[in-house]
Amino acid sequence: MPMNLLTDPWLPFRRSDGSLLYRPPSALADPDILDLALPRADFQGAAWQFLIALLQTAMTPKNTDAWLDRYQTPPSVEEFEAALAPFSRAFELDGEGPRFMQDLDPLEDVKDAPVAGLLIDSPGANGIKNNTDFFVKRGRVEAVCPDCAALALYTMQINAPAGGAGIRVGLRGGGPLTTLILPEDETKSLWERLWPNVMPADAVGQPGQTWRPPTVDDADLFFWMSDTRVSDKKGTEVFPDQVHPLHALWSMPRRYRLLFEDESGCCDLCGRECSRLVRRLRSKKQGANYDGPWRHPLTPYRRLNPKKTDELPLSSKGQPGGLGYRHWPGLVLEDEASSGAMPARVVTHHLHKYRMVESARDDGEAFDAMFRHARLWVFGYDMDNMKPRGWYSVEMPLVGVPEAHQEILRDWVKRFVDLASDVAWQVRNQLKRAWFKRPEDAKGDMSQIDAQFFEATQLAFFDVLRQMSETLRDYGDTPALSPEIHQKWHLTLKREALRLFDAQAISGPLEGMKMQQLERITSARRYLLAYLNGSGKKVQVFAQVGGFELKAPQSEGNRKGNAA
Repeated sequence: MPMNLLTDPWLPFRRSDGSLLYRPPSALADPDILDLALPRADFQGAAWQFLIALLQTAMTPKNTDAWLDRYQTPPSVEEFEAALAPFSRAFELDGEGPRFMQDLDPLEDVKDAPVAGLLIDSPGANGIKNNTDFFVKRGRVEAVCPDCAALALYTMQINAPAGGAGIRVGLRGGGPLTTLILPEDETKSLWERLWPNVMPADAVGQPGQTWRPPTVDDADLFFWMSDTRVSDKKGTEVFPDQVHPLHALWSMPRRYRLLFEDESGCCDLCGRECSRLVRRLRSKKQGANYDGPWRHPLTPYRRLNPKKTDELPLSSKGQPGGLGYRHWPGLVLEDEASSGAMPARVVTHHLHKYRMVESARDDGEAFDAMFRHARLWVFGYDMDNMKPRGWYSVEMPLVGVPEAHQEILRDWVKRFVDLASDVAWQVRNQLKRAWFKRPEDAKGDMSQIDAQFFEATQLAFFDVLRQMSETLRDYGDTPALSPEIHQKWHLTLKREALRLFDAQAISGPLEGMKMQQLERITSARRYLLAYLNGSGKKVQVFAQVGGFELKAPQSEGNRKGNAA
């Protein structure tokens, strides 16, 4: 029996009582549904994007007012089913006709390959040949159910990494970050968590694209509904102005055909018994070759050189050391002309909606919680070309402030993050001095020191961020951040810097250390403390701008005298 991704109950949903049930995508409109529950983190992120893409395709609001109206009156399950029905033929996973995100050609001229090739973290042919699959072992996924095969296929198409000559990378580049907007209240229904990521028709497209209602036969929207766009020669690149404005949500750089077997068994991914399995697939090179100024609506971008506006922006990627508040400005605050930061369009439009509601709608108070208490969910792979180094998923506050105060917020955030970055750099350098006789010659990756420092200070920064947003919303034309907030941040950085240094510098018993080692540690700590107390220029400037005094600690002699 052919499987249809719009009508079959293939997605695992979590209800408010914690139970799981498999239902079609239309279940997202059920107010009792809170979340999805996929067996893999990358599947979870992809399934959220799949549902957002369905909402965007079937229910794109005309403008921001229509978006707000729909937020107040969600569709019923039946209404959403009716909205999805016209697109049913594009979501057949198997059968004789077009198949969801698969080549229209059966690809009978290529050899079968294991279905594990759809998983981004599976070892490639070279890894298996060279026996370098140390962390992700071969043979762990040999058979999957159609449900997991569909998600693996979609996950690969929207995240496709570099794969070698002729194997096309995804529309966003390999290993893109995705940023989604969530309500702070985790008891909100899935609908209330998905709809903030849908954009109105007058904002969803890129320059050069013209909005038109999506249809099931539109091959500029769903590439798999017609002959493959083969990229075996120049002039076959796919540019934004050549396709439907929503195509970025359904991009298809890879050529695949899933091979279904009418054999029952256990899925190696979700662990469920199923009546059909997918063990093999066919794959061919020269799929859609995306080029030009693509900006996926759910992904942040940046310009390497903000002055060279003719250069294409690059999607933000996961990096070693993880994601944290040092990345927050680039994910939220638009600053294309200076730092090159270009947050995801869904984020910038969300903040635009906040300002519109605040100034132009009589029912603005009804949306207050949605805009003042929102979070940003950031996730994605950290890729080294075609090799994944890790998966990151974090949530951060998303604050909205009046448009007139955007520059002030950017300046405040930059000041606080810059100081933290400088302190982290000092900790790392002084640890080198403590560990090595010739620290300038020390090799090796010390990014974990930075990661530990930023993780330890993250909650404090987000607390400061909320105070910043409250100040900018509540204090009129000349808002000022109090000296107490500045001083509290400085003391937090100082405390965590010294704690991290002490924990790392002395990793073994003191009695086993040579005198020279102890002297290096003592000297490095003394230097770090002096920097934190104001010998460093950035600390001095931060205190001056913040309006608080730096207080050096009592000397050792004074402490002993006071104790006596």
